[in-house]
Amino acid sequence: VQLQASGGGWVQPGGSLTLSCAASGFSLDYYAIGWFRQAPGKEREPVLCITNSDGSTVYADSVKGRFTISRDKAKNTVDLQMNSLRPEDTAVYYCAARRLARGSSCPYYDMDYWGEGTLVTVSS
Repeated sequence: VQLQASGGGWVQPGGSLTLSCAASGFSLDYYAIGWFRQAPGKEREPVLCITNSDGSTVYADSVKGRFTISRDKAKNTVDLQMNSLRPEDTAVYYCAARRLARGSSCPYYDMDYWGEGTLVTVSS
């Protein structure tokens, strides 16, 4: 059972990136998937969460209207589309999974699986 986040990199302010969270060994269909980020010197914070109805919850007010989360069931991935990126979005981004049988949310302290992070750098 493994999660892997990918797609990070360097982008100029105003640019876009798509991060992907891929699973091996299990289907993401049965999990709420959360994206979290940790900026240098700061605590990890929740960004977005997608649940069983494919509804999503935005945890970080700063990304509203700019970031979206979606499932690609054929690929068994959950993608984070990030638009209008700002320097303050610079962070290591992590994805995590929580069994939907345990609830339709993504509390960072109670996720079942975590992937290794992918670094996003927004600068000119």
